[in-house]
Amino acid sequence: MPTTTIRPMWHTTAEVAEMLGFGLSKTKMLVLTGEIRSVKIGRNRRILPSWVDEYIERVTADAEGRTA
Repeated sequence: MPTTTIRPMWHTTAEVAEMLGFGLSKTKMLVLTGEIRSVKIGRNRRILPSWVDEYIERVTADAEGRTA
């Protein structure tokens, strides 16, 4: 029988911090300032994987623009 891998649709702030190699406080600040988009569901913040990708692309594009 084939194995199905379930991928999370949302990430928590802590999961994003771990993925980016940042501390939780820094990641929360990036979320609160809108650098990383998120939605509030009840008392929790959730972040789409594509929003993490957007942040990475924006930061790397800014860095490449400064070195060019």
